[in-house]
Parts: sequence; C-alpha cells; structure tokens
Amino acid sequence: MNVHKRFQLIKEVGEEIVTKEDLMKLLGEKKKFIAYDGFEPSGRIHLAQGVLRAINVNKMIKAGAKFKMLVADWHAWANNKLSGDLKKIKVAGKYFIEVWKACGMNLENVEFIWASDLLNNRNYWKTVMQVARSATLKRILRTTQIMGRSEKEILQASHIIYPCMQAADIFHLKADVCQLGMDQRKVNVLAREIGEKIGYWKPIIVSHHMLMGLQQPATTEKDAVERAIDMKMSKSKPDTAIFMTDSQEEINRKMNKAWCPNTIKENPVLEYCKYIIFEKFDNIEIKRPDKFGGNLTIKSYNELEELYSNNKIHPLDLKKTVAFYINELIDPVRKHFEKNKAAKKLKEQVESYEVTR
Repeated sequence: MNVHKRFQLIKEVGEEIVTKEDLMKLLGEKKKFIAYDGFEPSGRIHLAQGVLRAINVNKMIKAGAKFKMLVADWHAWANNKLSGDLKKIKVAGKYFIEVWKACGMNLENVEFIWASDLLNNRNYWKTVMQVARSATLKRILRTTQIMGRSEKEILQASHIIYPCMQAADIFHLKADVCQLGMDQRKVNVLAREIGEKIGYWKPIIVSHHMLMGLQQPATTEKDAVERAIDMKMSKSKPDTAIFMTDSQEEINRKMNKAWCPNTIKENPVLEYCKYIIFEKFDNIEIKRPDKFGGNLTIKSYNELEELYSNNKIHPLDLKKTVAFYINELIDPVRKHFEKNKAAKKLKEQVESYEVTR
C-alpha cells in the first residue's frame, strides 16, 4: 500500500488530524509506526468503545500501525472510577480485552500495556514532573474533559496529576501517533506543544469521531459540554448507549426510545449507520409494509442519507433496522461471554459493581 492510500485510510479514522503534513511525512519515512490509545476500565463497555474502536484500530493497523493500548488502571483509580477500588478496575480492564477478542479487533498487532506496569520506572515519573512543570495549573484544568469532568466541578488533587500522566504515557509508549477520541484532544495537544521542550517529539494526533448518545442532542454550548461528558460517562446512564452484551430486547427498547428526527443533522440513529453498520455490512435491508413501497435494499450510507432526507424512510422503520443489525454485531460477543467460563466470570463481576462517576 502506497503512502497516499495509507493516508486515506487513516483519514477515514481521523475526524481531525494534527497535522496532515506531519502524518504524510511520517508515512513516507516509516512503513511501520506506533499508534497509541488508552482506556479507563470503569464498568461495562458500550458499542462505540467495542465495535467502533475495533473498526478504527483495524484501519490503523492496515495503514501500518503497531498499536499500543494502554489499560489506564491507575488513571481510573485517580479519577475515582468504581469507587477507587483498584482491584475492581483491573477486573474491568480484563473484561474490556475479552470484548475486543470477541468483536474482531486485530489483536495480533495490538499490545495491551497496563499503566500500573509503567510506575516502577523513575524516568516515567520524571516525565510526569516535566509535563507538570511545563504547564500552568490553568492549562491543566482546561483538560478536565478528558476525564469526563468539567472545570467547574470540585476536583481532587489526583485530577491534576491525571493529565500529566496521560501526556507522559505518550512518550513512554514511544507513540508516533495519538489515536484517541475527540474528547481527548486537549491533552494530546498539550503533549504536542511541550514534547520537544522536554526532550521528546511532537506526536501526531488522529482524533476519531465521538458517537452521539441516544438522547436528544444539546441545544446550547453549555449543554454540549455536558452532553459530551455524559456520553463519556454513559456507563452510569445506561439508556444513553447500547452496551456490548445487551440483550436483543434491550437493544430494541433503547433504539425505540432513541432520538431520531426527520433530519440528517444530529441524528444518533443515522450515526450508528454511518460509523458502524455500513463499516460492517455491504448493504442493509429496511423492511416496510407493501403499502409504503415494500422492503428497501440500501448499498451505502450516502444512499441511505439521501432517501431519509427525502422522507422515503420512516424514522421508526430506520430504528427497527438499526436495532436488527446492531444485534447481529453484538450476538457473537454475547455468545463468547456465555460459552467462555473465564469471560463469563469477568462479566458477572463487572456487572455486580456499582459504577461511579
């Protein structure tokens, strides 16, 4: 695959790339590069974290990435996830990995690294301190959205350490590319700003799209910030997302309640089609009564969008169709957790935990 094709594949992942010029240069210099993402093990895993994450990771690998996935157990502890119980956090981390095994992530090219394993390295803590010394308190506070928190919340001192650790992670994982969600861009930009000043490099940022929650979208800028935080914290608000082991009945119920206006803009049901369903299926069939034209076979998202915008598809028919295909994607994951005894035990443990914000 030539540089242009590799770039186009990464562009499919990145809603924002900082910078495209730097990425092209990297691809020209390296056939293989290191990309990194991290996740807080903090409860059940939803569709965006599961299937969508696997789609994006696999595209990055195809473009030449060796993927390092940081299991951010200490970060979750600092952020008071699962009541700050580090043992429960580690169980949740193992549960996430089991989900990715079952939903098609190319794990041959993914290395899982536990944050707690970095902590015995004195150079790591030196880098954390260098980050802290190179940024003002105000600058660090502006990154609190990465933790699912707003600047106006009463924060613990650990919430100040967290962004400094996350920036240090990038350099100690030797990441050429930070491939996280748009909600993480502020700390990635911080690392890019100070990297060369503290003896490292400017990491390239490829920020993927954050899937909308199923509720009605925000109407003001203030609401938008809160909605973004709510989506990140969807484990504590289960009706905002579909989880990777939801039953078919639960998927149908959530999708039936989902916000699905007659417009294309800010329509979470259409987002599920664009970013997940048409990534996994060549075409979809929308079942409709004969009096409304009968069933429709749709071969691309653009075709779906055109039909929907011209009122050729009823929102209820669309929601029923999306529920069907999501269930098809999730069914292998459910079966994995039913048949694999170790995975089943992890799932039961995680589902017994009280999720804390």
